[in-house]
Amino acid sequence: MAALELRHLRYLLAVSEHGNFTRAAEELHISQPTLSQQIKQLERTLGVQLLDRTGRTVRLTDAGAVYTDHARRALRDLAAAERAVHDVQDLSRGHLHLGVTPTFTAYLIGPLTAELHTRHPGVGLTLTEMPQDRIEAALLADDLDLGIAFAGPHLPGITATPLFTETLSLVAGTPRAQAMPDPLPARALKDEQLALLSGDFATRGHIDAYFARHQVAPRITIEANSIQALTEIVQRTTLATVLPDAITHDHRHLTPIPLDPPLPTRTVTLLHRTDAYRSAATHAFADLTHDLIRTRGYAPVNPRAWGTSRTGEADDQSLP
Repeated sequence: MAALELRHLRYLLAVSEHGNFTRAAEELHISQPTLSQQIKQLERTLGVQLLDRTGRTVRLTDAGAVYTDHARRALRDLAAAERAVHDVQDLSRGHLHLGVTPTFTAYLIGPLTAELHTRHPGVGLTLTEMPQDRIEAALLADDLDLGIAFAGPHLPGITATPLFTETLSLVAGTPRAQAMPDPLPARALKDEQLALLSGDFATRGHIDAYFARHQVAPRITIEANSIQALTEIVQRTTLATVLPDAITHDHRHLTPIPLDPPLPTRTVTLLHRTDAYRSAATHAFADLTHDLIRTRGYAPVNPRAWGTSRTGEADDQSLP
């Protein structure tokens, strides 16, 4: 009976998503008459009509909309329960879904994945680059286990743990950087030709805000939507760029040049859904992330500058 009820829920959700019995049946690999019969059986059991079949597309009734909302939550909770039951605590196997904003693939994700593979070679990783708003939405939908992004405000239901403070600097090829003052006055940027990230990156917004605040108008010669492209361009030309200091750690031909006044810092955070089940792989990844950040000497977060998230929980909590 329990299996039959679960099947009913999945059938109803498929019809509601497709708005069509034929396409839903194809997705479920059953015949259309069987699907229709099963939905009618569910409606008889509940004593209420769940679907409006009178139009060109099948739509949920008011009762159906309420029921499918609870059905989705129930199936999600059951999936989390299955993961909990089958989770291997010794980490000989497992899987982690991680979302990151694009900047971190240039300096943080490589060391993190290498450390994960070294410590737990049986744990798989699915890594997705996406904007922060999509990371938080995916966490709430249980499509991601963890996210790495910046301090909020965050969506309700998202908890953030501070990792480190990211510092932005002017970055140039080492020969060019050696000819510049340290620190470089912001007003001197008007004489520089820059290669910058495109407006697709949140980092570009921080850079433009700094220029506007200090009334600086540098010559932006190149825009790129790839950090790798910028690092290649800058180390082969006299152009400079603005990137996180940490990117230069793995590029010996690049040198950060502090600005006066300095560019704004940002707090990097580890995000998770507040009430989500956290697997052994999730806990292990959180632990190795904190270990790696200490090892690489990234700037710690000032506790006084750290508030509370919109979930109402203290953001400086580690994953339990």
